[in-house]
Amino acid sequence: MLGGDRFDVDPELVEARLDISRTTGHGYALRLRFDASLAGPCMRCLEPAVPEFHIDALEISQPGQGEELESPYIEHEILDLAAWTRDALALSLPEKLLCRADCAGLCAVCGADLNQAGPEHGHEPAPDSRWAKLSELRFD
Repeated sequence: MLGGDRFDVDPELVEARLDISRTTGHGYALRLRFDASLAGPCMRCLEPAVPEFHIDALEISQPGQGEELESPYIEHEILDLAAWTRDALALSLPEKLLCRADCAGLCAVCGADLNQAGPEHGHEPAPDSRWAKLSELRFD
């Protein structure tokens, strides 16, 4: 769930690359790289959106060197790759998932898809409600 909408990870297997290096002091330096796509509604026009993300995540686990150097994904030298992958993808998501970067969204007045309606789409401006009482004046 993101912004109240459900987004699904593409069901195909995701090819990933995991590089692990041993550091001095019995620690690890890890690098995870993969491409993933999500499927769900565009947050501006509600059309289907399938944005793709390129993930390149780094983790350092150096036990005994302070909390900032202990990875939450490694416990007793076992890597929780699923949790790290999920968190790396979640942290790379933009504020809004869109069908395309220049999505114009929906018209606030009639709800038309502005991507299809084009720049000529428009409406007469509503009269200013602060001046509504003046329209009741009658000059005979």
